[in-house]
Amino acid sequence: MHTIAPDTIVDHRYRVLRRLGTGGMSEVWCAEDEVLGRQVALKLLGGRFAEDPEFRERFRREAQAAASLTHPNIVAIFDRSEWEGVPYIAMELVDGRTLKELVRDRGPLPPEIAIGLIEQVLRALAYAHRRGIVHRDVKSQNVLLDAEGVAKVADFGIARAGDSDMTQTGTIVGTVQYVSPEQAEGRPVDRRSDLYSAGVVLYELLTGRVPFDGEAPIAIAIKHINERPVPPSQLRPGIPPALESVVLRAMEKDPARRYQSAEEFIAALEQVRRRPVVMQPPEPDPAPRTRWWLWAIAGVAVAAIAVGVFLTVRGNRVDVPNLVGRTSSDAADVAHRRGLEIVFEGRESEDVPRDQVISQDPAAGDEAREGSTITAVVSSGRGQSPVPSVEGASRDDAEKAITDAGFKADVKQAYSDSVPEDEVISQSPAAGTSRTRGSTVRITVSRGVEGVSVPSVVGLQRDAADTALGQVGLKSDVTEQETTKPAGTVLKQDPAAGASVEKGTTVKLIVAKGRPQVPDVTTDNPTADEATQTLEDAGYKVQTRDRPGDPTLVGRVVGQSPDPGTSRSTGATITIFVGTEAVPTPTPTPTP
Repeated sequence: MHTIAPDTIVDHRYRVLRRLGTGGMSEVWCAEDEVLGRQVALKLLGGRFAEDPEFRERFRREAQAAASLTHPNIVAIFDRSEWEGVPYIAMELVDGRTLKELVRDRGPLPPEIAIGLIEQVLRALAYAHRRGIVHRDVKSQNVLLDAEGVAKVADFGIARAGDSDMTQTGTIVGTVQYVSPEQAEGRPVDRRSDLYSAGVVLYELLTGRVPFDGEAPIAIAIKHINERPVPPSQLRPGIPPALESVVLRAMEKDPARRYQSAEEFIAALEQVRRRPVVMQPPEPDPAPRTRWWLWAIAGVAVAAIAVGVFLTVRGNRVDVPNLVGRTSSDAADVAHRRGLEIVFEGRESEDVPRDQVISQDPAAGDEAREGSTITAVVSSGRGQSPVPSVEGASRDDAEKAITDAGFKADVKQAYSDSVPEDEVISQSPAAGTSRTRGSTVRITVSRGVEGVSVPSVVGLQRDAADTALGQVGLKSDVTEQETTKPAGTVLKQDPAAGASVEKGTTVKLIVAKGRPQVPDVTTDNPTADEATQTLEDAGYKVQTRDRPGDPTLVGRVVGQSPDPGTSRSTGATITIFVGTEAVPTPTPTPTP
């Protein structure tokens, strides 16, 4: 593989800036797309894998599968190609952490936050599944969070259209802590396998750990096949039973017992959001009536326990802490230290940052029984709006439309041969995409046609001058001028060498033209009129001089100056000599 370092230019387009990370078979770099003027994540197949046909095919599949998916919760693929034999993908640069890093840094997440994140993952999977794409490697490391808290699913490296398996029987495909039992056994998988993996991710968000782990991958795979996970509430008390039921159903060993679609999974989570926890009445007892006394004893025991609990809790009251302005995680910690439980409700807010508590009930300073529940309203951010379409609009109109829609505008400029100056060439995110209000919409505005420096062509032959101008996108307009220089030599140019002009500009050239030769008008002694016509047709002026001589040549040209074949500029004067009768010599008069 080629050595990659900052400022390396990949494929004459991407300038490498910094390394983002290294995976099992690829490297990911932050790079500047010098064509569109934006930063991208550049993923290059690395080392020996670049020479392995199987891995090259897997890498190609990743690009092909992901490039066909356009969704707010899926990392966008911009370009895919090869650079001197090394396959690469240029994709959306997500400036944020993975879910794995989030859990590692903050520990278990509040149920409301965990549900919101996994629903975004499920919306991405639902979109892919509707298009016949199964991800096959859903895990917390493959979910990125941008600055606005939007989750984006990445790495469709082993995705495939349809339900058929991609590897030979017995081969585990995917990260082993998240694989479904059918993946672990090397059997064919479908979209329900992705839902199992999503259930594992939700388990991890709620408890801070994956359900199955071990020293060897094969040991973990066997646990996925044979063992049931520890119920999440045993690892983190306070998880609502309804939510625990959703997690465990998603992780059923038999795919037929799981949710059958991502949409069904989402609907179950939404019910958890909306529905309070209600204790279900006991099932009717088919036992004979003769056991009534057993129920009586049980009833007395339950009543005694209830009275004891009531008497114990009634007198143990605590001051409600102030949770407003805290993050949901901090609020939960503070409430738990006071012996209180807490539930969260999400609400859009233009002013309160995402994940901060807006209000609480009971209010801070009130007294509450230990073990009672505080309801905290948590900001879910500014809400979402569709990104307006601004491509082709003027810069001012585009910025106004973006601002009016509740977003910030980030403007970059680039030269364009097709888009007029000051008009928008492109935008990101695309028009119609839902984004959190207050987030940034990036637009690229045309600077017009890129200027070029006029080359020096004076002294070159005309053909060479035309070639030099054409190579930088300029045209030529030639005017010839008679001179003593060799014919075809460029004498002058306008604009001058070094001037900056737009592509397509015409450069005026003055090119040397050889001076014509004076025609012969003495041979065969033409008449003065005939000789004059010949010379004037050749572009010369004519003056006539008489030359007495042979009486038979009277009125005919007997000489010319300059001589025939002499080079003279067009417009020069040629003298012809016309024969006249000889003047007799006078006889001298005798002197007296």
